Amino acid sequence: MMARKISIQLLHVFLLVVLLCLYPALAISSSGVGDDETIRCMERERQALLKFKADLTDHDGRLSSWGSTQEDMEDCCKWKGVHCSNHSTTSYITMLDLSYQDLGGKISPSLLELHHLRYLDLHGNSFYGPIPYQFSNLSNLRHLDLSYNPMLNSENLEWLSHLSLLRHLDLSGVVLSKATGNWVQSISNLPLLKELHLSGCSLPNITHFSSFGVNSSLSLSFIDLSSNGLSSSIFNWLFNFSSSLSYINLGANELKGSIPDAFGDMGSLTNLSLYGNQLEGGLPKSFANSSRLQSLDLSFNNLTEELHEFLQKLSGAENSLQRLALDGNQLKGPLPDFTRFSLLRELYIAKNLLSGPFPKITGNLPSLYYLSLYRNQITGSFPDLSVFPLLEYLLLQNNQLSGTIHTSIGQLHKLEYFSCAFNSLNDTFSEAHFSNLSSLWYLDLCSNALTFNVSSDWVPPFQLFAIKLASCTLGPSFPNWLRTQDKFTVLDISSNGITGSIPSWFWDLSPGLHYLNLSHNQINGLLPDLSSKFELYSGIDLSYNLLTGPIPLVPPTVVSLNLAKNKFGGSLSFLCSITGEWLIYLDLSNNLLVGELPYCLSHFKVLSILSLANNNLYGEIPISIGSLPQMQTLNLRNNNLSGEVPFSLKSCTKLSIIDLRGNRFTGIVPAWLGTHLTNLIVLILRSNEFKGSIPQEICHLNSIQILDFSQNHLSGTIPPCFSNFTALVDSTNSDVMTSFIYRAYYDGPYDDGTYVANAFVQWKGQDLEYGKNLGLLKSIDLSSNRLSGKVPKQIGSLARLNSLNLSRNILTGKIIQEIGRMGMLESLDLSENRLSGEIPRSLAQLNFLSVLNLSKNNLSGKIPSSTQLQSFSASAYSGNPELCGLPLPNKCPGEETPITTHAKDRSIELDEDRSIRQGFYFSMGLGFFFGFCGAFWTVVYNSRSRHAFFMFLNNMTDQIYVNITLNWARLRRRL
Repeated sequence: MMARKISIQLLHVFLLVVLLCLYPALAISSSGVGDDETIRCMERERQALLKFKADLTDHDGRLSSWGSTQEDMEDCCKWKGVHCSNHSTTSYITMLDLSYQDLGGKISPSLLELHHLRYLDLHGNSFYGPIPYQFSNLSNLRHLDLSYNPMLNSENLEWLSHLSLLRHLDLSGVVLSKATGNWVQSISNLPLLKELHLSGCSLPNITHFSSFGVNSSLSLSFIDLSSNGLSSSIFNWLFNFSSSLSYINLGANELKGSIPDAFGDMGSLTNLSLYGNQLEGGLPKSFANSSRLQSLDLSFNNLTEELHEFLQKLSGAENSLQRLALDGNQLKGPLPDFTRFSLLRELYIAKNLLSGPFPKITGNLPSLYYLSLYRNQITGSFPDLSVFPLLEYLLLQNNQLSGTIHTSIGQLHKLEYFSCAFNSLNDTFSEAHFSNLSSLWYLDLCSNALTFNVSSDWVPPFQLFAIKLASCTLGPSFPNWLRTQDKFTVLDISSNGITGSIPSWFWDLSPGLHYLNLSHNQINGLLPDLSSKFELYSGIDLSYNLLTGPIPLVPPTVVSLNLAKNKFGGSLSFLCSITGEWLIYLDLSNNLLVGELPYCLSHFKVLSILSLANNNLYGEIPISIGSLPQMQTLNLRNNNLSGEVPFSLKSCTKLSIIDLRGNRFTGIVPAWLGTHLTNLIVLILRSNEFKGSIPQEICHLNSIQILDFSQNHLSGTIPPCFSNFTALVDSTNSDVMTSFIYRAYYDGPYDDGTYVANAFVQWKGQDLEYGKNLGLLKSIDLSSNRLSGKVPKQIGSLARLNSLNLSRNILTGKIIQEIGRMGMLESLDLSENRLSGEIPRSLAQLNFLSVLNLSKNNLSGKIPSSTQLQSFSASAYSGNPELCGLPLPNKCPGEETPITTHAKDRSIELDEDRSIRQGFYFSMGLGFFFGFCGAFWTVVYNSRSRHAFFMFLNNMTDQIYVNITLNWARLRRRL
C-alpha cells in the first residue's frame, strides 16, 4: 500500500516536470491565436511604427493594415512587414521588411525606438533626404538594406562603425558622394561584415590608407563597388581582404593599367567582375592558380592579348569556370578550342578582333547554353554545333562566315535565339534545317544570300516572336508559312523579292505586332486601316514599294513611320490622328503628297527625324515646328513651300541637318541659324528666293561641313569670318556621322534603327545624291547669286574643304594667294565673275584638284607651268582674253614659233640631234653597266682591287657626266 502511494506521488512529480517543460512551447503556440493570452508588441515600439508611418507617403495604401482594426491597433506584430520575437509575454520587433512597397517621404528617426531590431529592409522605395545618423543606436542590426532609394543620401558613414554586429550592408543607389575617405574606415571597422553592396553610390576615391586593416573585418566575402567611378587606388584597400573574398564586382569604374596579379592569388575567389573599365594588356599569369573561379567578366576594357594565350592562363579554372565575358575588347587571333572548360555555360567574346575560321572542336560542352561571338572577323564556314547539344542562345552576326549553314543547327532542340545576320552565307534553307527547332522564338538571318525553299503548306515546328529575314529570298509571292505564326511581335522581310499585294489574311495574324518592315520589295495595292493592327509604341517601314492611294490611319502611338519612295497621294491630315507623343521618326519623302504642312506637327515632342522631301507640298512652314526640340534632321527638299523660314525654328537647337533646297522660300537668310543652331553639319538653302547678304552670324557654325546657298538672290560680300568653320579648318577633326540612331519601336533591347541622312550636293559639276558618305564631304557652294567684292583671303584657311564653288557672281579682285593652303581641294569653280590679275602659282600646289573652272573672268598673264594646271582642258581657262599659255592655244609674248631654217642647216641639225641621241643613250647604257658591275665587284674582290676599280670608275663617270651635260645642252637648244 505504501509502495503504491509512493508510486502515485512519483507519477505526480513526473507529470509536473513534463508540464513545466512543455509550458514555454504552449505559451508560444498560444501567442498567435488571438485569445487573452496573446503576446502583444511593446507599446513604445508600436508608437514608433505609427510615427514612422505618419512621416511617409503611401499612395497605394500598402500599410493600410497598420492599425486598421482594434485588434491590429493593439498588436503591431501582425502588421505588414513586421516580425516579432516570442520569448516573453511582450514581444520585441526584430524585423522590418518594407521592400518594394512604393513608399516615399523621409525615414523617421522614430525607428530608433526599435532597440531589438536585427533586420531592416527598405530597399526599392522612394525615400529621400539623409539617412538619420541616429541609426548608430540600432546596435543589434545584422542586416541593413536601404538600396535603390535614388533620392536618399548620407554625408557621413561614421554611424556604421557602431553597428558591430552587422553582417549584410546594402546602400546601392544611395548618394554617398559627400562621404569622404571615412567610408572606407567605417566599413573596415565592422568585424562580422560578410556582404557589402555599394553599387552606384558616387563614392569618392580613396586618398589615404594609413588606418586600413587596424580593426578590419576578416570575414568579408562579398563586395560590390560597381558604377562608382573609382580609380585604381581602391585596390590598396581591397587586397586587405584577399584571404576571405569570394565575390568581387568593380565593374563600371575608372580602373586603369594592368589587371593586378593579386586577384589571381585569391584562393577563395569564385566571381570576379571588372567590366567597363580601362584595363589594358592581358591576363596575369597568376590566374593559373584560380582553381575555384566560376565567373570572370572583363568585358568592355582595352585588353589586347591573343585569345589563346588568355585562355591558357586560365588553365587552373578548367574544371570550375562557368561564365566567361570578354565582350568589347581588342582580343585578337583565332578562336581557340574552348571545350577544355568542361563546366562552361556562358561564353561572351563579341566585339573583339578575332579572325580566322571557327576552330575544329575536339571535345564537347554539354553545359554550354549561351555563345556570343558577334562583331568579330571570323571567317570560313558555319561551325558544326552538335558539340553544344544544350545551346539556347547563338549570336554569330556581323562576322565573315561564308558558304552553307551546317545541318547540325537542326539538332539543337533547345535553341531559342539564333542570329547569324550580316555574314556572307549563301545557302538554300529547307524544312530540314528547322525540323527540331521547336523552342526557337528569335530568328535573325538578315543580310545573307539565303533562299527559303519550303513547300507552300509547310508548318514550322516553332512559334517565333521575332522574324528577321531582310535580304533573304522568300519571294516572289508572299510567304504562306507566315500564316502559321500568330505570336510574332517583330517581322522584317525587307528586300525579299516579294511582288504583288499583301494578302488580307496577313493583317489579322498577330495581335501583338510591334514592328513591321516590308520595305524594298515590289508590293503594290492599297493599305487597310492600320490604326488597330499594331501593339502600343510600334514601328512601321513600308518604304521603297509601289503602294498607292491615300495614307490610311496609323496606330495612335506609333514610334517610327517610314513610307518613303511609294506612290501615296492625298494630304498629310492623317498625321493629326496620331494622338500619342511617341513619334520619333517620320519619313514620307518621294511620294505624290499634296497640301500644306499640318499644324499638329507640334504634338510630336520627341520627333527627331522629319523628311518630307520630293512631294508636292505647298504653303508655309507652320510656326508650330518650333515645338520639336529633339529634331535632328529636317528635310523638305523639292516641294513648293514658300514664305520665310519661321523664327520658331531657332528653338530646335539639336538640328544637325537642314535641307530646304528646291522650294520658293523668301526673305533673308536668318542670322539665328548661326547663333542658335550651332550643331549644324549640313545647311542647304539652294534654289530658293532668299535675298539680302550672308549674315556674319553664320560663321558661328563651327561644325558645318556642307554649306549651300547657291541659286538664290543673295548680294553683298562674302564674310571673311568663314575661317571660323572649325570643321573645315582643323585637319585633326575626324569625319562626322550623318546617320542617326533612333528607337524604331518600344519592345526590348533590339529595337534600334538607323536613319541615313541624304542630300543632293553639286560635286565636280554634277548634282549627286549622297547618303552614307555624306559626312565625308566638305563643300561650300555660293554660286549663282549676286555676291560682290573680293574673295576673302581667310577662305584659304579652309584646309579640309573638298569643293569650293563661287561661280556666277560678280566677284572682283584677284584669286587669293592663300588658295594654295587648301590642300584637300578637289573641285574649284570661280567661273563667270570679274576676277582679274594673274593666276597665283600657289594654285599648282593643289595636288588633289581634279575639277577646275576659271572661265569667263578678266584673268591675265601666263598660266603657271605645272603638270596639274596643264592637265585641264582649255575650257577651264576660256573667256579670259588676256590669259595665255598652255593649254590655251594663244602663246604668251616671247613664246612665238621660231623662223624656219634652210634645208642644209636643217640637215645638219638632224644629224646633230641623231648624234645627241646616240651619245645620250650610249652614255646611259655604259653608266648602268659599270654601275651594276661595280656593285658586284665590290662584294667579290679585295680592297686593293676595289680601290683600283673605283679610280677607273670615277674617271669613267666624269667622262660620262661631261658627255651627258654637253649633249643635254645641245638638246635643250634644239627644243
